Amino acid sequence: MALTKQAKTLNKNQIGAVLNYLEGRRNNLRNRTIFLLSVRAGLRAKEIAYLRWDMLLDVDGALSTEMALHNEASKGQSGRRIPLSKELRASLSELLDLRQQDRGFSPSEHVIRTERTDRTSPQAIVNMFASWYLDLGLLGCSSHSGRRTFITNAAKKITDVGGSLRDVQYLAGHSSLQTTERYIDYSEKARRSIVDAI
Repeated sequence: MALTKQAKTLNKNQIGAVLNYLEGRRNNLRNRTIFLLSVRAGLRAKEIAYLRWDMLLDVDGALSTEMALHNEASKGQSGRRIPLSKELRASLSELLDLRQQDRGFSPSEHVIRTERTDRTSPQAIVNMFASWYLDLGLLGCSSHSGRRTFITNAAKKITDVGGSLRDVQYLAGHSSLQTTERYIDYSEKARRSIVDAI
């Protein structure tokens, strides 16, 4: 994918705008969870669509502090463990409480489902993002924008917590560090500042 063709990343204000927009809409809890799975966990549309509750629950059936994304829910062999941010975990917890009120809840159920079916498709997730961003006038944004935002933000902050780009590569589920690097937005300001910091 050429750099100029990549989905735009989202800044803090844009993330807030999307969350505010979703709050006032139908299926707001489900849709907020979809958005947070993208921007706070870096999931692809396919991974969001195929995520099941058993990938999020611990041995006691309670919501875990990390997701164990299986290979079959991911691209290729890119299954991985992703810690859940507080914001994402709170949204998942609320959605889980709602689902567990249904008779016959099973951990093998998909996390994201439609009003008519017990699951959704990757294309439906792509279409949701396209509709939201179009309504908000966020040109150049797509279902990959949240993922790129997550990877870029992780790359900027990973050394603050003693990690490296290899950790970001793992969280992204990339087999190659070069692929991860292509997802990261660059900053001219940071490049100018770094020479004085070293």
